[in-house]
Amino acid sequence: MQSAAELNRLCVQATEISRAFPGGVQALDRLSFSINAGDFVAILGPSGCGKSTLLRLIAGLDHPTGGTLLISDQSRLKMAYVFQDAHLLPWRNVLRNVALPLELAGTSHSERKEKALAALEQVGLSDAITRHPAQLSGGMRMRVSLARAMVTDPQLMLLDEPFAALDEITRQRLDEQLRELWLARGMTVLFVTHSTAEAVFLARRAVVMSGRPGRIILDREIELPDHRTQLLRGTPEFAAQTTDLYAALASGGA
Repeated sequence: MQSAAELNRLCVQATEISRAFPGGVQALDRLSFSINAGDFVAILGPSGCGKSTLLRLIAGLDHPTGGTLLISDQSRLKMAYVFQDAHLLPWRNVLRNVALPLELAGTSHSERKEKALAALEQVGLSDAITRHPAQLSGGMRMRVSLARAMVTDPQLMLLDEPFAALDEITRQRLDEQLRELWLARGMTVLFVTHSTAEAVFLARRAVVMSGRPGRIILDREIELPDHRTQLLRGTPEFAAQTTDLYAALASGGA
């Protein structure tokens, strides 16, 4: 039984959760795990194994058909979701796209402008506030999407392969930027990816899922220092961590 202190640290607690869809498709099968507040967890697995379904359950966009899923009250209230596509409104400029969540929440114009400018500064886009999405590169659009998620100061951030469509150099730069944001803000992050290298660089912990129906086949800490730069990717320690995750993926039917 967990102590009161342990329960207070928990952000997500899943116990034997399953998700079956009409027609007999079993997406998830009896997943059990816990995520502490402030953790960065990468979720890996083959296509169709239920990674996105799991994020949707945690976000409250869907519900399990079995088991129990508990989200801490604060995390449930202050949650942000970043999709693979930036989903920016083309008729709004960068500043107004980032300010949108605050506008919908009824925040005053001056406050939402101040917070949107601060979020854009954090992702290095202070010089692009008047541009529209069509005037941005793919990497810039994803940075706007990150800023829009950060503007509400979330306690829990869910990211579903947000950088998958980007070129490798842009992707690695955004990985580094996201990790710096996480270290600075101390939020809880769940990050879905197909890339073992991305998971190892970003996360404090990696969860590997099997092919459908999705089950957890590996849940392990990433044994690397908190301070990570691109030079880390060329070290034997980094290679060893990625090899372990790849082996788990291969054994699970990836």
